[in-house]
Order: sequence, then C-alpha cells, then structure tokens
Amino acid sequence: MEWIKPGINIDIIGKRFFAYAFSGILIAVSLVSLVMHGGPKMGVDFAGGAEMIFKFETLPTAQEVRSALATIGLDKATVQETHVEGQTEFLIRTDVADGKGSDIAEQIEAVLEQTLGTGVELGKVDMVGPQVGKDLKEQALMAMFYALLFITVYISGRFELKWIPPLVMALAIIGVAYFMDKFDLGIPAQIAVALVIAVAGFWVLKLQYAMGAIVALIHDVIITVGVFSLVGKEFNLPIIAALLTIVGYSLNDTIIVFDRIRENKTRHSRRALDFIINRSINETFSRTLLTSLTTLVVVVCLYLFGGSIIADFAFALLIGVLIGTYSSIFVASPILLAWQKASGEAA
Repeated sequence: MEWIKPGINIDIIGKRFFAYAFSGILIAVSLVSLVMHGGPKMGVDFAGGAEMIFKFETLPTAQEVRSALATIGLDKATVQETHVEGQTEFLIRTDVADGKGSDIAEQIEAVLEQTLGTGVELGKVDMVGPQVGKDLKEQALMAMFYALLFITVYISGRFELKWIPPLVMALAIIGVAYFMDKFDLGIPAQIAVALVIAVAGFWVLKLQYAMGAIVALIHDVIITVGVFSLVGKEFNLPIIAALLTIVGYSLNDTIIVFDRIRENKTRHSRRALDFIINRSINETFSRTLLTSLTTLVVVVCLYLFGGSIIADFAFALLIGVLIGTYSSIFVASPILLAWQKASGEAA
C-alpha cells in the first residue's frame, strides 16, 4: 500500500510565507519563555548540586517528602517520583553549597526516616561542584557551536565545491570567539556573535546552501530548547547529546533535499528556481515522511516505556524529530529561494 502516490505535487514553496510566520511565532515564544525563566533550567550537571535516589519501605507522597526536606532548609529541592522495574523511587535534586556535599545525602536520609517514620534506603548519589558544572556547561555549548560551524563547511564543500573560503571563515570565527573569551564575555555571547558573523559571511561568500542549512539547524535547536523551557524540564548532559542528535537528524533530511535540488537544476536548467525546489521537495517527500514516522515510533516507545531515566532524552528527540522534519521541508530549502530573490542571482 502506498501512502504517498508518485508524482505528488504539493505547493510547498507557495506556502513558504505561512511557514515563515509559523516558525517566527515558535521562535518568538521560545525566546520569550527563555527570557522570562532566565534561560534554560539547568540540571545538576550544569548548575552543580546533588542528585540522589531514595527507596522507601512505605511509599510516601511527593508532598510529604518535600515537607520533610523543608525542615532542614531544602524547601527548593526538586522531588520527582520515578518508576524503575516496577518499583517506585524518589529522585531528589538540590543545590549543595561548597563543603556540604559530603554529608548532604546522610542528612536527607536521616530526616526522611525521622519525619516519615519509615525505612529509607539511599541509592545512587551524584554530586557536581559549581565550578565543574560551569565548565561542563561551557564545554557543552562549545560542542554545539563547533558542530554547527563545521557542518556548514561540509555543506559548502559538498554542494558548492567551495572548501577553502568556508574553512578560512570558520577558523576566523573561532579566532573571534577565542578573542572574546579573553574579555570574559560569556560563552552564550560568543556563540551569538559568532553565528551572526557566520550568516553574514555566508551571504558575502555566496554560500547559499550553507546558509539554508545553518538557519534550519539554529531554528531546530532554539525551538527545542524553548519547548524545554515552556514545560520546565531540566537541561543536563544527556539533553545536549539529544540536541546534537537532532542536529544530525535534521541535517540528514536537509542534505537529501539539497541533493535532489542540485540534480534537478541540471535536468531542468531552464526552469525557475521555485519550480526546481518545489519539485525536489515533492520527489523526496515520501522518503522524508516515512523515515520520520519510523523514527518517531521508536522515540515514542522510548518515551513511554523507557523509564524516567531517559524520558527527558526521548522527549527532546521527539520534539527535535518533528521540528527537524518540518524545517528540512519548509525552512532550509525555501531559504535558497529567499537568497536568490534578495541577491538577485540564481542559486
């Protein structure tokens, strides 16, 4: 049975302005949420603190656990009920001041036993110092930055046979980021400035495929981070791994469409670019949709049945696959047409 018949001809390019408006709304909502919440909600990996798992002989409610923690000044601790192999446990995350990390788990175990009147077993304990958390956050951001930067170098070489100009630009951007680091302007500011320089450089060097890819990838990352901010989920190292996975997945879809655009430019050299892009998207639509659906089935199963430990990771992948599929169709390729109209040249 064929879900999508051969020769389908959906006017994707004709609806690009609706897509731009939709993407603009999603990005605006994401940025507003991030500003209102003071940035992403950082987990123990980045903010520093302690993460502990406790098992109880008689299961209390989450509110009873919070009330017990409040008696020792941990009223801001995060208490999350988890289910592992049919057993209910409580995951407790809390900030830990320097010098208190060595005995905080024992203090919590004692107050829970005393207040709740039940046996308590301390399971896994993870502790991260504030400086270590800060270093991990900076390294994670730089990993994202370098991934995006060198992906654009590959795109330029792959589709425009230009390796040296984008590579020189990438090295120059790294130099700018290093120079800014000497003034301690912060990693987010460095990345923002570097990406602005990158987009401007793509325009000057006429690297339209790289521009389309980088805009789509930034689009995907911002919206995924924004959704995490809206629902109040924490950022930790597994979520960074999920974001890098999303970047790779979205890029894979984009490259498939770009490949077909390049082929159709040769086959239909006398046709307008909007016809070529629209035809290319339609010709790869079946492959894109079926790949995304099969991936979503796996990710949804991970989210529903994988347990609380990987739930946030699976949730990030779920949002990323949806947004990445959308951007490869409605964002990355139409950017080529927008570039042509803005520059007055053929892409």
